[in-house]
Amino acid sequence: MGKLKTKSGLKKRFRFTKKGKIKRKKNNLRHLLTTAKSSKRKRHLRQGTYVSDADAHRIRRMMPYG
Repeated sequence: MGKLKTKSGLKKRFRFTKKGKIKRKKNNLRHLLTTAKSSKRKRHLRQGTYVSDADAHRIRRMMPYG
């Protein structure tokens, strides 16, 4: 049986922890950094977070060897 391919866009955006959770970066940190967003908001956007359990099964299907 052949190997399954991993979606190359996902392997750049997600990482697996040792416990099996999926880490991701937060969005909305690209534009309007000087005026529209407060310093506190930008600081919290730098922190990573985990994918919700409702979406994790989709990512696992697209990253079979993660």
